[in-house]
Amino acid sequence: MAREGSSIDKTLAVLEALAEHHRVTDIAAATGVSKSTVHRILQALVTWGFARPDGLGSYEPGPRILTLAGRVMHRFDPARQASGALLALREATGFTTHFAIRSVDEAVYVDKQEGRRPYQMPSRIGMSIALHTTAIGKAILAELGDDEVRGICRRTGLPRRTPRTLTSEADLLADVARVRALGYAVDDEENEPGIRCVGAAVFDHTGQVLGGISVSTLALDMDMAGLEERAAEVIAAARDVSAALGAAAPTVRS
Repeated sequence: MAREGSSIDKTLAVLEALAEHHRVTDIAAATGVSKSTVHRILQALVTWGFARPDGLGSYEPGPRILTLAGRVMHRFDPARQASGALLALREATGFTTHFAIRSVDEAVYVDKQEGRRPYQMPSRIGMSIALHTTAIGKAILAELGDDEVRGICRRTGLPRRTPRTLTSEADLLADVARVRALGYAVDDEENEPGIRCVGAAVFDHTGQVLGGISVSTLALDMDMAGLEERAAEVIAAARDVSAALGAAAPTVRS
């Protein structure tokens, strides 16, 4: 993409391209910046430690990038980064919204925005939730391989929470396949009687699944079909959260 902005724009474009390209010619092609300007910028980045020559005429990211990344990640709060998208989803749907992060074989709520309904969800920040019974949990499972899902099944035993809980490995894997196809997961009174949820996965800056977000409502307030009509908004909000956490734009499902 051509860069016709200021010298700062060009410098940032070259620095970003350096993550994927190493030759001056390739960086110039990726940014639209002339080779002479790319070479000059790279020399400045080398001086500052943001790039380093590889001795073969190409360049690699420098150690100062890792130093800054480490400092930033040390005080990086995923819940704070996600709060804007979570609030916007609450305002758009009126439902309670949640953000949970995977912790080995479960997930933990790190943010919750209460909906505008005349009731409150029993969930709370810091609460652990099962992966096989919740929309967020199944959205996480859908981003794992089947063998990893089977391992989780064996370790947790898939305990029943309600009469609707999926307690067999085969049923859970079938549901996870559905989640992969649709891009969202549902909890139809599977975790708590009388509560329905729709959730989607959230990814971190490495592209790995970090957790998920969801909207929740009482079953008496909305049927599952009506709640699933808001799935596109949940997916879009999950993408916004992922972007806020540094994830690359996802590949569109065909």
